[in-house]
Amino acid sequence: MSETLTQHESPVTPIASLATDVVTAEAAEGCIEGKRIGERIRQLRQRKGMGLVELGRHTGLSASFLSQLETGRVVPTLRNLARIAMVFSRSLIYFFEPERPEMFRIVRAADRQRLPQTGAEEPAYFFESLGQVPADQAVTPYVAEFLPANERRPQRPHQHVGMEFLVMLSGQLQLAHDGMIDVLEEGDAVYFDAEAVHSYQKIGEDTCTALILSMSEPMRGSSRAEVRVPAVKAAIRKP
Repeated sequence: MSETLTQHESPVTPIASLATDVVTAEAAEGCIEGKRIGERIRQLRQRKGMGLVELGRHTGLSASFLSQLETGRVVPTLRNLARIAMVFSRSLIYFFEPERPEMFRIVRAADRQRLPQTGAEEPAYFFESLGQVPADQAVTPYVAEFLPANERRPQRPHQHVGMEFLVMLSGQLQLAHDGMIDVLEEGDAVYFDAEAVHSYQKIGEDTCTALILSMSEPMRGSSRAEVRVPAVKAAIRKP
């Protein structure tokens, strides 16, 4: 007489179920390690010029954990990967898709994350990353919104490696660059060496926004001496 199972019985023993879970976990870890996710995270962070401590502030993860993650000493959870992906305006799929140049990419407005000015108690501007441009050179586009200056929100002169290209989308902005001051209006554009000390200040009450392309390296074929030039303002107003 053949035996039949009732709806309350299972042909899988607890030990067999546990073994299946272990195999599944090992397969998942192997998949994550094979995708070199740590290297991808480090590349995203370095392209944005962000340190481990700053990335930790945006994700709620410790700098030491992020360091171990980038070097492959720990395996991230999907929850942690999702936090990191949001900072760089990426989807979770980015870490698992094949490594190949992407010549077409859409960044939805609803997926952009609004981040404050780095290192300021009361930020003078907020920016949203538009993702990494698929190109040989590291180019990162942002949309920035500038706020009125006050006692708690003074101009913060700064400098960093590379170049910047800024296009005014709305309002007026005062740009101080290498000891010179220019006022930019809607439709104006400026390209300058970001290693020179520079700062921004909103003018007036109207909303002040700009599209910024941050390039971590000078143009190919140009030496640093060749690109250290004063800011050049170019009018590209709408017809």
